[in-house]
Amino acid sequence: MILIFLNDTIRYRGEIDMAYLDQAIGTMTTALDYGAKRNELISNNISNVDTPNYKAKDTSFKSALSQAESQLEAKRTRPKHLSFSSEEQFPIHAKKGTSYNHNGNNVDIDKEMSDLAKNEIYYRSMTDQLNNKFNMIKTAIKGG
Repeated sequence: MILIFLNDTIRYRGEIDMAYLDQAIGTMTTALDYGAKRNELISNNISNVDTPNYKAKDTSFKSALSQAESQLEAKRTRPKHLSFSSEEQFPIHAKKGTSYNHNGNNVDIDKEMSDLAKNEIYYRSMTDQLNNKFNMIKTAIKGG
């Protein structure tokens, strides 16, 4: 018998549910990609804190979710039906309509540093979860 882990519980079965593992690892990989992209944007905002007229950029989980939903394939029953597709994995938007500095810059360094710390915690937790899944697979393969 081989151990497999579903929803972080041990179950005994004759085979490993690879579809579950693929889905879990794929989801966590996308979450890590999101965290890395957000870290890049926040770091750029911090490095441009004194750049005149620079507008802070960000991405959000909500926009990423909308993006993922838009990548779903729709069944087109007529040639004039629109398809769902987009190029950017995590849409980036500039924060407009605000200006914190006299030079037109809207980077709030305190908020950016706070967002960076939150994103680092998020990224570490996703890394830990992915490592746990790989450890579960390793335990299942070793038999115990």
